[in-house]
Amino acid sequence: MTPTPVPTCGLRHVEHWVFDLDNTLYPASAQVFAQMDARMKRFIADFLDLPEDEAFVVQKQYYHRYGTSMRGLMVEHGMDPHLFMDYVHDIDHTVIPSAPRLAAALAGLEGRKVVFTNGSLKHAEQVLERVGIADHVEAVFDIEAGLFVPKPHPETYDAMLRRFGLDARAAAMVEDSLKNLLPAHALGMTTVLVRDPTHWSFDPDADWHHCQHITDDLTAWLEAVVAGRRV
Repeated sequence: MTPTPVPTCGLRHVEHWVFDLDNTLYPASAQVFAQMDARMKRFIADFLDLPEDEAFVVQKQYYHRYGTSMRGLMVEHGMDPHLFMDYVHDIDHTVIPSAPRLAAALAGLEGRKVVFTNGSLKHAEQVLERVGIADHVEAVFDIEAGLFVPKPHPETYDAMLRRFGLDARAAAMVEDSLKNLLPAHALGMTTVLVRDPTHWSFDPDADWHHCQHITDDLTAWLEAVVAGRRV
């Protein structure tokens, strides 16, 4: 599916902007997930006393079954999630590029702006500082705030909206994950997919019906939204 243009109205009904973090507010080409993926595999290998190739199979099985590998380890093995997060997010954040254009677009974007992530608060704060947009984000709803129930579980979206007092019908959710936009669409949120055709998760044959807006360039898309609201 090709990217969709931004309406000339600039999405004036949107009062709240909910952004995913990883591979959304910075490009997948930074390879941050590759670092975390490798550390997940090593953690699971040590925690379950498995060879790394078997640990990798478990990692992916739990990801698809529970939404995150961490959730699977919690449910199946009673793991302390803090141990997992501290280990997996101990990565090199300096690979994340600063994004002054994105910062400027967010500064000009009217409405509340929050981050909704399956990662930890510490990781989110480090990412936002590296990208240079921490001053433009009001708050972060991390995996612990969601009681370690990850996206795309619908109850976590409800909890996020309640925490910040957001009206779903006046909110837009910006994500790189198709499945994570499904509950947002069901709640009446405006859905924005940030896609990357070069990323491993990209599937041109996937169901895109719930993605109201699709962009390959979040910064340019937000700049168009800001410009549209000034008309």
